[in-house]
Amino acid sequence: MKFKKLGNTNIDVSLICLGTMTFGEQNTQEEGFEQMDYALENGINFFDTAELYAIPPKEKTYGKTEEIIGNWFQKRNNRKKIILATKIAGPGLKWIRGGGEQYSPKSIEEALNKSLKRLKTEYIDLYQLHWPERNTNYFGDLNYEHNENEKKWNSFDIILKTLKKFVDQGKIRYIGISNETPWGFTKFLQIAEEEKLPKIVSVQNPYNLVNRSYEIGMSEISIREKAGLLAYSPLAAGYLSGKYRNNKIPKNSRMDLFFENYPRYHNQRTYNAVDEYFNIAQKHKLSLTQLSQAFVNSRDFVTSNIIGATTMEQLKENIESINISLNQKIVDEINLIHENIPNPAP
Repeated sequence: MKFKKLGNTNIDVSLICLGTMTFGEQNTQEEGFEQMDYALENGINFFDTAELYAIPPKEKTYGKTEEIIGNWFQKRNNRKKIILATKIAGPGLKWIRGGGEQYSPKSIEEALNKSLKRLKTEYIDLYQLHWPERNTNYFGDLNYEHNENEKKWNSFDIILKTLKKFVDQGKIRYIGISNETPWGFTKFLQIAEEEKLPKIVSVQNPYNLVNRSYEIGMSEISIREKAGLLAYSPLAAGYLSGKYRNNKIPKNSRMDLFFENYPRYHNQRTYNAVDEYFNIAQKHKLSLTQLSQAFVNSRDFVTSNIIGATTMEQLKENIESINISLNQKIVDEINLIHENIPNPAP
C-alpha cells in the first residue's frame, strides 16, 4: 500500500480509502465486517463514512453504517489502527434534525455526539461537512444562480469556531469539507488563517474519468494549501467498471435498485466516453476498473481514493489498482478522450 500525508498533518493515510456507504443497505453487517477485515489486512488504514449512510438516504437506514463500523471496532478492538473519517449531513432531509440548518453550534454538537456513540469511539480523526448549507452547486448541479432571499446559513467563522471547540475537547482531530466549490474552499481557508481557527485538511468531492471538474478550480488550491482531494465515486457509480455498457443493468446493481438517484450519469455523452475508455483499457490489457482507479490514484492533488464495493471480488480489484501504473502513452490517450468528451457527468 502507498500512503500520503493528510493535509498538513503528521497523519499518513493509505492512498486507497475504504468507502462504507453500502453497509446497512446493499451489504449486511457480516459483509461489512469482511470488507473491513480484508481492507485492513491489505494495508488500508483509512475508512470513510457519514451519519447519513447507508445510501440511498432513508430514515430507516440513517446512522446504520456508523453503527456497523462501531460494532466492528468493538468486536475487533482495533480502533487505533484506523484513521476514521465521518461527515455531518447538510440541510434538506427532514428526518435529520428537522432538515433545516445543520451547521449551527447546537446541531454540530448533537450530530457529533451521536456519531461518536454509534461509532463506539471517543474521537473522530477527520470530521467533514457533507455538503454546504448555502445556496450553491453540488451533487451535479451546474450554472449557479444567486438567490438574494436564500435560507439562512451559518457563517464560515461560526462553523469553524464550533468545530474548534470539539478539537480542543479531543473529540475531533482534524476537519474537512465535502461537495464544496472553490469559493467555499478558499473562504474556509482564509477565515481559519485570519482567526487562527482549525484549517481544512481535505476536500471530499467526486472525481473520475467522466468527471474531472475538480481540476478546473480546485486542484491548484489543494496542492498549494496542502488540503488534498479525497476522491469519491472513482468508478462513476459503477459506470467505469463497464458493467452498464451496451444498456446492461445487472440485477441488484446500484442502477437496478436506485437508478433515479444518479441522473448525472444518464446521458449519451457519458455512455460514449465510457466506451472510449473501455477501448483504451482493452488495448493495454487492463480492465476498465483498473484503468479508472489507477488514473485517480496517480493524480498529485489526490490524498486518497475512496473505493466502494458490494462484493469481495469488486473490493479486491479496487485495492489491487494500487499496483498499476499508467505510462505516459496511456495518459495521453485518456487526455485525448477527455478533450473530445470533457466532463460528461459533472
